[in-house]
Amino acid sequence: MGRRNRGSVPQQAAARTGGRSAGRLPALETLGRALRLHGEGRLAPAETAYREVLRHDPGNATAQHALGLCLRLTGRLPDALAAFRRAASLAPRNPDIRADLGNALLASGDAAAARAAFREAVALDADHRAGWDGLVRLGEGADAVAPLRRLLAVQPAEPEAYLLLGRVLCARGETEGARAVYRSGIEAGALTGPALSAHALAAIEAARTEEGLVALRLLTELTPGDAAAHNLLGCALLGLKRLAEAYTVFRHALAADPRHVLAHINLGLVFGQTRRINEAMACFRAALNLDPDSVLARYELLDQRRHACDWDGLIAEDRALVARILETGTRISPFKLLVMQARPDEILRATRVWAETDMPAPADLLPPPPAPIPGRRIRIGYLSYDFFNHATTLLAVALFEQHDRARFEVFAYSYGPDDGSAIRCRAVAAFDHFVEIGALSDADAARRIREDAIDILVDLKGYTYAARTRILALRPAAVQVNYLGYPGSMGAPFIDYILGDPLITPEAHQPFYDERIVQLPDCYQPNDGGRTIAAEGPSRAACGLPDEAFVFCCFNNTYKITPPVFATWMRILARVPGSVLWLYEANPAAQDNLQYAAGAHGIDPQRIVFAGHVGSPAHLARLRHADLVLDTLPYNAHTTASDALWAGVPVLTCLGETMAGRVAGSLLRAVGLPELVTDTPDAYEALASALASDPPRLDALRARLAANRTRAPLFDSARYARGIEAAYARMHALRCAGRPPEAFTVPREPFPDGFDPGPESGPESGRP
Repeated sequence: MGRRNRGSVPQQAAARTGGRSAGRLPALETLGRALRLHGEGRLAPAETAYREVLRHDPGNATAQHALGLCLRLTGRLPDALAAFRRAASLAPRNPDIRADLGNALLASGDAAAARAAFREAVALDADHRAGWDGLVRLGEGADAVAPLRRLLAVQPAEPEAYLLLGRVLCARGETEGARAVYRSGIEAGALTGPALSAHALAAIEAARTEEGLVALRLLTELTPGDAAAHNLLGCALLGLKRLAEAYTVFRHALAADPRHVLAHINLGLVFGQTRRINEAMACFRAALNLDPDSVLARYELLDQRRHACDWDGLIAEDRALVARILETGTRISPFKLLVMQARPDEILRATRVWAETDMPAPADLLPPPPAPIPGRRIRIGYLSYDFFNHATTLLAVALFEQHDRARFEVFAYSYGPDDGSAIRCRAVAAFDHFVEIGALSDADAARRIREDAIDILVDLKGYTYAARTRILALRPAAVQVNYLGYPGSMGAPFIDYILGDPLITPEAHQPFYDERIVQLPDCYQPNDGGRTIAAEGPSRAACGLPDEAFVFCCFNNTYKITPPVFATWMRILARVPGSVLWLYEANPAAQDNLQYAAGAHGIDPQRIVFAGHVGSPAHLARLRHADLVLDTLPYNAHTTASDALWAGVPVLTCLGETMAGRVAGSLLRAVGLPELVTDTPDAYEALASALASDPPRLDALRARLAANRTRAPLFDSARYARGIEAAYARMHALRCAGRPPEAFTVPREPFPDGFDPGPESGPESGRP
């Protein structure tokens, strides 16, 4: 049975010496040198030596096979395939060559040919582990149990066979059998704890959840006092959103070692995800007491403090932490950087650090896709977790429906839940093909996308919850786009474009994006012009709002509210007697802290009114009780701003330096209210006070918004689809012409009849 690891050097050179003439001895010596170089990882000189051997001895199967492995490791998959095929023709009875050919075919996306190659390998050697490994990865490993058990009986020190047999048994639902196999591998000394841990994490990442958990649970049982093992299992459960189980496991970790810093941090993350913010902060503080230099613990503590509106010293600590992140190169989720005191260039630097982890080895990259088929519709693939009752789908579903099916064939690649909602059903129906990839590994998902010959793959997640960026890192499509879900650069070489518009992504901001900026004509954000507003909403009294009060409103999440913004709001309330501020009730800690902060600013805490969560139609109906929405900075309202505008409520914003801080301004310009886009906090404060004190002026704005609502580019899904399709067509044309991605602006159509774009005022571009 073949026992080489995939990609290792073939050890068959000696077999080729028999029967050779003395003239062939130099080639054999060169082959030996090439194999040594290959084994040392010196691939370039090894390749040169292999080619020298083949120049003198073109029938040398060992050199052809080894050359294929060398080419595969350097990411030159088509050349590797050619070498493996030549080697297979020279040595048709060699199962190792067949298995390596199968692996290369699988990496190229040709699952059918790979399956045939693996079948040939096990036909040549019924106990060939690498052949069975390939078939197991293709879901055809049911017959592997017997040969793997035979191997283990003969070679009990073969670690890969234990892992592969465990995988097969888990796939058959025999988790207890798999657990017994892993245990026997540990007891035989073939498997180590670190090796089993690495295998388990790889299995979970590849969507083989139970297989990974079986292995991790076994490790915790074998080493009950090992806090690190418990922490690893807890991390896996946390990543799977099995929060109750994760909580228990992290408690076990801390019982084993109360000084385990990462277990404190991870337990804090569990509390944070269950909105137990005070307990989360206590965990992060405990971690900092043990390790005051922990960037991760400080980062998570400040994040929870933002959610809780616990602001004492926050701005200074925030700024110091940004400097520390950049100084240490700590890998931090880029999304949270968008609300920190960070400059655009600093955010990009930190984002690149995050993106580096997703970069695959050259050998794992898919080969360049074939040239587009002339005359075929452009194939657009949308990749997301969020095809359910989620803000992304609520915004974009009308776009999916409006795509011109004569020019575009539209695919969804979904790895999120089916919540059974009406919007989920509508999203599924909106696509030509709705493909579930939640059970596929990143590599298998990338291969599926490649098999579908997608021309442009559009990522709707970026670096938000449940992103699967590694799918894009494998380069399944020739053109890849960052859009909608994440308002910033992904800092990754495998993303070609970011979709923006002239206000949120002005040309002057290109240095802050590794993608090429594509400016859509009106607004980057899609909207559904047919969203339902409940016919009857709650009364003002039912919302806790005084009947005659002027109602300022902000339904942004509390982490977007900063001390300077809140101080501005309090000055506005002081200037508008009797007014109230209506906020989203995100969590009890934030409610307490916001009311306390209001009192500290001399404002009666009762003037802060909180609203709980309700469904979209009811929320849109109650929004009509607001007189003016006040936006946040440095992270603007996004969906919450378009909600307000659809409900007929004007939004006042201040333009920020990043994409995340410019979205509301873009929405206002696209709905015909550009004068509500200010460019300084002082102007923002003055305009809010002026509008609240000038009812006719505010009424005129509301009337313009009401008149524009059915005509504005912001809510015109068909117009929006034409704009984004023009962008896709240009990207595709550049690719067909062999040109690299380049920044461009999609021309704007004339405004529709009856649309009032508002005065030609307001900021046009930001401060680079």
